[in-house]
Amino acid sequence: MAHTLVIVESPTKARTIRGFLPKDFKVEASMGHVRDLPNNASEIPAAHKGEKWANLGVNTTNNFEPLYVVPKDKKKVVKELKDALKGADQLLLATDEDREGESISWHLLQLLNPKVPVKRMVFHEITKEAIGRALEQTRELDMELVHAQETRRILDRLVG
Repeated sequence: MAHTLVIVESPTKARTIRGFLPKDFKVEASMGHVRDLPNNASEIPAAHKGEKWANLGVNTTNNFEPLYVVPKDKKKVVKELKDALKGADQLLLATDEDREGESISWHLLQLLNPKVPVKRMVFHEITKEAIGRALEQTRELDMELVHAQETRRILDRLVG
């Protein structure tokens, strides 16, 4: 049965929002970030293990390109989200409306690679009215916010 998949950051938000949406909406939680720079050597993909920059997770020889990995504790979440996307006719990324939330949505988009229309759904409070307005006013992903978060994350890693 076709449904709209809505992804929020937390299970608490998912439970609450589920009650405000039509029955053909499925709400799942990403549990925060699903992808990040490697935290340790064991997370570095084999293809990059020998690189001098690999432990940083930032390719300092190629325009500071970040190396993103799915941490072990997020692999199950990503699989569950991919499964939830099967049969969906639309994906609404409803992570927080800030740099972090926009970045989480972008990483979800990269990992899930949906074949259905995708929109950003943003709200500032979890009420029936606010969720209804957010459904009517979906928007595209804001890549300016994504790039701002990515730059901040890379600088944090490089500078400490």
